[in-house]
Amino acid sequence: MTSQTPDRLSTVTQFILERERDRPNATGDFTALLNAIALAGKRISHDVNRAGIADIIGLTGETNIQDEQVQKLDMIANTQLERALAPTGLVCAIGSEEEDEPVQLENGENGRYVVLYDPLDGSSNIDVGAPIGTIFSIYKRKTPVGSTSNSLEDMLQPGRDLAASGYMIYGSSTMLAYTTGEGVHLFTLDPEIGEFILTNSDLKDDGGAKVYSANEGHSLTWDKVDLEWVSQLKEEGYSSRYIGSLVADFHRNLLRGGIFAYPGNSAAPNGKLRLLYEAAPLAFIMEQAGGSATDGKRRILDIQPTELHQRTPLYIGSASEVERIIKMRAHTSTTATR
Repeated sequence: MTSQTPDRLSTVTQFILERERDRPNATGDFTALLNAIALAGKRISHDVNRAGIADIIGLTGETNIQDEQVQKLDMIANTQLERALAPTGLVCAIGSEEEDEPVQLENGENGRYVVLYDPLDGSSNIDVGAPIGTIFSIYKRKTPVGSTSNSLEDMLQPGRDLAASGYMIYGSSTMLAYTTGEGVHLFTLDPEIGEFILTNSDLKDDGGAKVYSANEGHSLTWDKVDLEWVSQLKEEGYSSRYIGSLVADFHRNLLRGGIFAYPGNSAAPNGKLRLLYEAAPLAFIMEQAGGSATDGKRRILDIQPTELHQRTPLYIGSASEVERIIKMRAHTSTTATR
């Protein structure tokens, strides 16, 4: 990974405002949106750090639309994000991994954006203290401002149309990374002043690390291509690093290089990860850092969503590593049709 080292302290708000000054048509809306998301991140970080003290660890007893057990902190994080975004008046609706349908926000009828998020990615790691995070994406609204049109139309947009995406990771420190299509920038929360401070700007993946991240516990359900791919990596001396929290595995590979994979398998041919809440926003970041992301055949950012909770296989990381699996899958497909 390469990046520019900041020559002075800059908060996330200062950083965005400085960049907006170079854009005559900037309205300041994005500054307000990211500030709202950052505020929610600070609150979630505080809650996560109190998880072993307060009664917020464990299951709610409910299941979400994916039929997954909902953690208490899942819902706390979901609520924090909604409460932070609603007062801005800039967001007409939100889509959340924890909500069945789009949620219309109060004061949002004139909002020009929709925000989608996974409020607490990797929540199964909460009670063991492993890193977890929040993944978010921002799209410009497609339906007319002021209309009561179904917000689903505004949310079912391909990742190439993203206005911005990012994530926050809650671990040894709390970090926020985001992109608007002009590089990836990383901020670290300073708990003494309660501000996200710029620590790396214009992150670039140099493709140097020989690391792969995949849940090999599922390898018996993988197809032959994925088994052959991992076998090749092992023969070439690659190291395996897998946390079981997408945002944590992605963050490590973004900073150090490597590839993350969650293939489809015999039990879940379409994969496990959500296109809109996880794959697309992280693919946007990875491409801006010089990497790549695919479902094995298509560029993730080119996939047209048809469902709010659509799943996809995902291979994401250094461009050369992603290209390898694409070529292997294409070769196998060509061979099979001869």
